Amino acid sequence: MESLRGRGRLTEENIADTLRQVRMALLEADVALPVVKGFVDTIRAKVVGQEFDKSLTPGQMLVKLIHDELIALMGAGVRPLNLRAQPPVVILLAGLQGAGKTTSAGKLAKWLKENERKKVLLASTDVYRPAAILQLERLAAQLDVAFFPSDPKKPAVTLAKEALTEAKQALYDVLIVDTAGRLHVDDEMMVEIKDIAGAVSPTETLFVVDSMAGQDAVNAAKAFGAALTLTGVVLTKTDGDARGGAALSVRQITGAPILFMGTGEKTDALEPFHAERVASRILGMGDVLSLVEKVSQSVDREQAEKLARKLKKGKDFDLEDLHDQLQQVEKMGGLSALMDKLPAQLAGKAAQMPQGNEKDIKRQLAMIRSMTPGERRYPKTIDASRKRRIAAGSGVHVSEINKLLKNHMQMQKMMKTFSKGGGLRRLMSAFGGGGGFPRPGG
Repeated sequence: MESLRGRGRLTEENIADTLRQVRMALLEADVALPVVKGFVDTIRAKVVGQEFDKSLTPGQMLVKLIHDELIALMGAGVRPLNLRAQPPVVILLAGLQGAGKTTSAGKLAKWLKENERKKVLLASTDVYRPAAILQLERLAAQLDVAFFPSDPKKPAVTLAKEALTEAKQALYDVLIVDTAGRLHVDDEMMVEIKDIAGAVSPTETLFVVDSMAGQDAVNAAKAFGAALTLTGVVLTKTDGDARGGAALSVRQITGAPILFMGTGEKTDALEPFHAERVASRILGMGDVLSLVEKVSQSVDREQAEKLARKLKKGKDFDLEDLHDQLQQVEKMGGLSALMDKLPAQLAGKAAQMPQGNEKDIKRQLAMIRSMTPGERRYPKTIDASRKRRIAAGSGVHVSEINKLLKNHMQMQKMMKTFSKGGGLRRLMSAFGGGGGFPRPGG
């Protein structure tokens, strides 16, 4: 990203290295190679020639654009479940064994009961694993949700039909059908699940996939997508260590929106899909993206431009200007909050820079606010008696006033240096991007 700092426009050459890094990050997150290639090509086409927001470095804006594109791809089509069909609304769950179908069936039943006030019936058609039927029955009892007793000696399609008949007769709002899975895709499973779908005509056919499944998720997505009309995806185990590249791959391969994400083992650990969270994890960037978002929301561009024009005219950076800059940092939660959002390798470097914590900033603001407008504009007029008055007004020792004035002089010299030769814009960009800010005493 450093090679992009200070450039106002992106070119094929200066984004090449960053895009290579993005490509590696996506592959390491287990995004399928064809999906990676398509994504990187899309980004390249969008950013070449583009100019960027002055409050951020071009490199930061490129990262944000990449992040936004990931969100747009994974968030496309995200919607609530379709519960407006003629009851009972049938929800069919499909996926490989171990993806979390049975657990997701229980979580979804609880979610529908509590959030949509629906009367739900759970049914299992996994005749190959009686333990799976027993697991769903126990989950239903735990959640106080109705369960259709499945006889594993009957064919799966028969069980699905019987469950639908029961749901109609007992006036259930929703029927959730859990299906059998295998460790790998096979023809027999695909024929069976197609038959089940044909028998119950589901309103929603949800593909359940483990976010840690990697390439297996891609293969399964292709097979289930070819056999069924998938209407949505449930992404499970998003609380694990994996980066979740399966989300992007499955979204692209099936064309179905991700509707829910499982966030833990508890029965209430299911929530509507948040593309932002998964996008950040796929890029492996910690909270650096929320830092960029915070800066772009908090930095007052008009104020920054006003300061730039003032300095360009040869006027000094006064204490009023320092007050405004400190306020910007305070708006962003203080420097310590910004540092917490940096990835480990950047935080290590940033920690070596002088910086003030939230208390330092508040104290400096209090000192400046205890000055008269004239003192802020002309700091050289602040003599010993004025320092005592300002210290008393802000509740600090006179030594703190001396440190503030020394700090201001350093900033003033730095601003003069940068205002020559067009360097001011770079300085403002660096400051806006969370650059270090000297504490009292510098």
